[in-house]
This record gives sequence, C-alpha cells and structure tokens, in this order.
Amino acid sequence: MTTIKDVARHAGVSVTTVSHVVNGTRPVSAGGRERVQSAIRELGYVPNAMARSLKSNTTSTLGMLIPNSSNPYFAEIVRVVEERCFGAGYTLVLCNTDDDPHRQRVYLQVLTERRIDGLIVVSTGNDETLARQLDGLKVPIVLLDREIAEPRCDLVETAHMQGAMDAVRHLVSLGHRRIACIGGPAGVAPSEQRIAGWRVALAENGCTPESGEADALLWRGGFTSQGGYEAMHAILRAGPDELPSAVFVCNDLMAIGALRAAYESGVRVPDDLSLVGFDDIELATYTSPALTTVAQPKRRMGTLAVDMLLERIAGRRRDPRKVVLQPELHVRASTARKSR
Repeated sequence: MTTIKDVARHAGVSVTTVSHVVNGTRPVSAGGRERVQSAIRELGYVPNAMARSLKSNTTSTLGMLIPNSSNPYFAEIVRVVEERCFGAGYTLVLCNTDDDPHRQRVYLQVLTERRIDGLIVVSTGNDETLARQLDGLKVPIVLLDREIAEPRCDLVETAHMQGAMDAVRHLVSLGHRRIACIGGPAGVAPSEQRIAGWRVALAENGCTPESGEADALLWRGGFTSQGGYEAMHAILRAGPDELPSAVFVCNDLMAIGALRAAYESGVRVPDDLSLVGFDDIELATYTSPALTTVAQPKRRMGTLAVDMLLERIAGRRRDPRKVVLQPELHVRASTARKSR
C-alpha cells in the first residue's frame, strides 16, 4: 500500500509538504503542488481518513437511522439526504433499525464509535429511552418525521394531523359519511397523529353520531403492505350494513395492500369504495387505480434536515429548532362521489 512517504519520495518533497497539499493546511508553491498531485495520481495514493480525522477532530461523515429500509417512503428521503450530504462534502452512513429499539441502541453506539460529525434520526416506536440516549451524544442531532418526548435537538416533520384531516374532508366532500381508518403501529407518533386527525375530521362533520363508533371503524396495519391487506380484508368481512363507503389509510404501503384486498374481494375502487393513502410515494401514481394520497414534502424534509445539521456542526446556531411542513392532498382515481 502506498504511503505518504512514498509520495514525498516520488515528488522530491518533504512529507510535511505532501500533508499540506492533501489537507490544504498551508499554501504550497504551484510547482510543488503539481509534483505532489502528479505523484498521488501515479502511485494511486489514498489518504488515511482516520488519521486525518484525528488531526482535524472531524470525519466529514454523517449518520442516519431509519426504521424500515424496505418502505419506499424512507428510501426516497434517504436519497435526498445522501444527495445533499454528498454535495456538501460529507459521506452518509445509513443504519436500518427495523423498528427495533434494541437495534436502535446498538446502532447509536456504533455510529458514536465511528466518530460521526452529526446524526439524523427517524426513530423507532415504543423506545422511551431514546431521548436520554440522544442527550448523551456529543454531536448535533436532527429528528426527522417522528417526534419523541422532550427532545433537545432539531426536528423536521410534516403536519400529520392536518394531512389526515384534509384526506377525510375530501372524502366528506364526496358524500362519504361512514369512513374507516387503517392506522399504523400504536406508539408511533405519525400514526397516532394521523388517527387523531381522522377522528377530528369525522367529529367536525358529524360523521360519528354514536358514542364509540369511531373506534369500531379503526383498524391497524403496521405500516406494511401486508398489514394494509389484512386490515382491509377484516373491514370487508363486516356485514353489508357495517361496511364503510370510504377508507383513510395512514400510509401508501398499507393502501397498496388494501387495494389488493379489495380487488380480491370483488370490491371496485372507487365505484364501491373510495380509498386515500398518506405519503405520496412514487408507486402511488402507478397503482390501479392511481392512489389519492396526502403528499409529504419529502425533498424539502430531507434537504432541511441536512442543512440544519450542517448549520449546527458549523456552530452557526445553538438553540434547537422545530420545523413543521404542510402536506398537500393529491387527488387521483381511487376516490369518487359516494354511489350508495
């Protein structure tokens, strides 16, 4: 393996001069710089990143935790984050926690040992220790998409409750009164906030005349296609008088599973049943019918998360900042005026 001494010998300069060229720590004459750069190219020298980080106390590396790498929503956000990091000269280390608090704790330890300069966290659900863990880290942190209790770091998220209310109001405007909900996992903030928005919109439009009826219209699906598929089959097994005319589904993956279940049961969407999702993943435009959904501003979220992190790394801000972005309803072919 080529060393910095080999480069210095080949270029006819000192090791210190090579170090200054590689790290940009002091000016080097044009001729000396050219000899060093030529030697680096000819010998294929790669600077030791760990040694450089020990000298500068930085690694130009950011970490990111996500709860489910198979969910296209997170994949689309990661792509934006990685693109922004790369453009700013940073490498991104990605860890998938699989919504497992234990894996989340392990990965936080691993990323700390990697001496990352900053961290973006999409948290798992049901981990009451996360806030304490994050408080113990000595790097800037941005929470993305999911709130946690008593955070002392930056937060970028969508107004989940508002998005759910917009979805239900759209269905009400089409004449739907009995509107079911397929929610995500209990204890996950976006899921609970979207369910809360569904409840509020039902109540404000007088769609829950009987006490407790809203709970009878709520199913949970685990934020997976399989979860949505199973929940929709459960909904459709109810008697004819109990069937909803519309369903608000708390993410697009579950909505895709719900579409499949409706198709298998001979229920036509949107003729017999209207369906609204949440997230607006790229696949939502390619379902049959194309999915009406609440769009999260994923590019804006990922970009803001990186920019806020770099702002803290550079010392331009100390106080935590919370940014809540507004969702937008994208009406497509899976919703229609109530026909029965």
